[in-house]
Formats: sequence, C-alpha cells, structure tokens
Amino acid sequence: MRKEYLIAGNWKMFKTGAESREFVQALARDFTAAPGLTVAVFPPYTALEAVRGLDPKVRIGAQNLFYKENGAFTGEISPLMLRDLAEYVLVGHSERRQIFHESDEDVNLKLLAALQFGLKPVFCVGETLSERESGRTMDRIQGQLDKGLAGVNEEDWARITVAYEPIWAIGTGRNATPGQAQDVHHAIRSWLNEKAPGNRVKVLYGGSVKPDNSLELLAQEDIFGVLVGGASLKVESFSAIIHSGLTLLNA
Repeated sequence: MRKEYLIAGNWKMFKTGAESREFVQALARDFTAAPGLTVAVFPPYTALEAVRGLDPKVRIGAQNLFYKENGAFTGEISPLMLRDLAEYVLVGHSERRQIFHESDEDVNLKLLAALQFGLKPVFCVGETLSERESGRTMDRIQGQLDKGLAGVNEEDWARITVAYEPIWAIGTGRNATPGQAQDVHHAIRSWLNEKAPGNRVKVLYGGSVKPDNSLELLAQEDIFGVLVGGASLKVESFSAIIHSGLTLLNA
C-alpha cells in the first residue's frame, strides 16, 4: 500500500494572528505539493481567522473544542463555531488530559461532536513513563481507544486520525525510538483493523519529533505521519520535516 503522510504542527499557546499568517505564507513557499502529502497547522483559536484559506497546501486545524453546539459555557468554543475556520481538530491531547483533567468520556464526547459537525478529529493517545516502565503501555492505549472511539459510525472512520504521543516524550527532548514507535503503531493498527476493517485511518507519531529523527520515524511501516510540537514553530525545522515525507514519497 502506498504511503500517504499527514505532517501536522501543533503550535499550542504560541503565535499571534499576524505571526501565524506570516508563518503559513512562508511555509507554503518552502515546499511543493505532492500526491500523498497533507500538511496541516494547528494555531491558537485567535489565529484561525487570520490563516483560513491562505494557501491550499497548508490545511488548518484547531487545538480543542467543546462538545455542545451552543449554550452557557463561558470561554468554550463549539464545533459549530469551528467548522468554518478549521478542517481538523485535536481531541484528547495529553496536555488537555493532564492539565485540564479531561477524562476518556470527555474526549469521546468531543470526538463525536467534531464528527457530527464535519470536522476531522485527530485523536491523541499515549502512556506515561511509569506505565511504559511497568509494561502497561498497550493496556493504557487500548483503554483510550476503546473509550475515546466508542460510538463511531462506520462511515465516519475515514475522517479520523489517531496520533500516538507517549506522554514522557512530549516537550522533553526524549523521543520513542523508531522501533518503539513502530511497535505501538502496529498494535494500534491491529486494533483499528478489527474495529474498522477496510478503513484507512492514519496513525501519526508525536513526541519530540525533529528534522534529525523525522525521516527514520516516517520510514516505519505503520507510521503515516507526525504530529510535531516545538519543531513546528519555526519554518525551517517544520519544512525540513515535511521534506522528510517528500523524500520517502519520491523514493
């Protein structure tokens, strides 16, 4: 099966609207579109309007959403509000789970709401360092998959992307080895094949992805893209990761 890559950049709480616009314009000049390559950035909410529709080579995603269409939920952003601004949305990122105490059930409600309103959820899973060291990586991830993807309709699987982000590798400079990442991706792929046979759900790796490790990570059999944090904040480093994908597609 020919690889198709999604190279996604999560900017977290960085970049103003003007900075985001300048970044997307510069990034679009730095790579050539190719079959099998999708590039997406996930700016803060306040920058979504500034980057919407700037260049078709750079897709836009939001970093979070609330699961209600509207209501008395001060400070929240609904899928109805997002669907005209973004194509993708992150759900279940470890920072949302850990800092803001989102449960698997919360994440599931958000994922189903995103699908209902035509957004493409990027569903994040991952284990802590203690869970990895005690051999509970797949127990934890299977639990997240079972609960977070409950209730997905057959026709919606094709719009879901799963991102494996080991919590111990996010923002630490420490990343899973390509072999460790491949092992988990293979297990996730097996779960998906059982739950959604025939649907090509992309599984991305995230966790201290950089230009110097992106090529080897993307070359793994079951890794179909990367979700990049810090290295996506500079055009040069994010572009280099995109070019790793292009190198493999053209090989």
